[in-house]
Amino acid sequence: PDQVKQADAEVMASLGVHVKGENRSGTYILHDFHPLSLVAQSDDFELLPIAEALKKHDWLGEKYYWKAVSVDQDKYTEICASVSEPQGFFIHVKKGAKIAFPIQACLYISRGKIAQRVHNIIILEEGSELQLITGCATGPDVSTGAHLGVSEQYVGKNAKLTNTMIHSWGPKMGVCSHTGTIVEEGGVFVSNYCSLRPARNVQIDPRTWLNGPNASAKYVTIVLGSRGSTIDTGGEVYLNGVNSSAELAHRAVCTGGHIYQRGMLIGNAEGCRAHVDCAGMVLDAGEDGFIQSVPGLRALHPGARMSHEA
Repeated sequence: PDQVKQADAEVMASLGVHVKGENRSGTYILHDFHPLSLVAQSDDFELLPIAEALKKHDWLGEKYYWKAVSVDQDKYTEICASVSEPQGFFIHVKKGAKIAFPIQACLYISRGKIAQRVHNIIILEEGSELQLITGCATGPDVSTGAHLGVSEQYVGKNAKLTNTMIHSWGPKMGVCSHTGTIVEEGGVFVSNYCSLRPARNVQIDPRTWLNGPNASAKYVTIVLGSRGSTIDTGGEVYLNGVNSSAELAHRAVCTGGHIYQRGMLIGNAEGCRAHVDCAGMVLDAGEDGFIQSVPGLRALHPGARMSHEA
């Protein structure tokens, strides 16, 4: 905590990240390119910088690193893969462990005109549970720069991961986030995303594979698009497991920005159930502000039951 300036600590607190770690099971803070804080308060999980974890665990690179997100998915993933030593965090929750308090991570940019490239990996073993709070932000005086993020999440059998991600950016930032999540039998994944201060360009492209029977995923996305910003919230969920289920809920407020609400649900299995719901309010369109909603359903199995709000 002593390494974090008061003004930066106040920004982090607005994201739900408390530098002193009150009511938190672990803390990771990346300040520009340097980890400032790494605290794990339980033997039930491992929290490490991703570069250190890759050196410590050979199996991490073989089984998980760049397996849920492809290196060549687009130019941004290629840029993230090109760094000599990756930045970001690694969380591994042991079998059956239910972490009482959330783990918090903050990916923070304190100065302008830099590009932060981050790669995170989260692994939940069978029967484990974790709440993760991820805050991504720029400092009070930062307006320009870039944040490129890759996150890979693996939810084991009957495990549950709740990931709450809050963004608060400078007005001229460029942000691109790619997340790949694989959920096994009976696993539950919940994603809550909230944008407090929109960047100039924000591209969120999560993809989830529900590979086991009764696996489920729910995405709740809340964004504000102000004048000069373009926000594209994508998302694809592949319902591959029997009786798997998914829900995408997008909510947007436009005060002059360009907001694209996208969601694609792909039903591949017997008894799978899915719903996508996009809603928004245009309070001030300005010269050309708008909200464009594109809910998508693709049924590839006669037993799929899928719907959207229209």
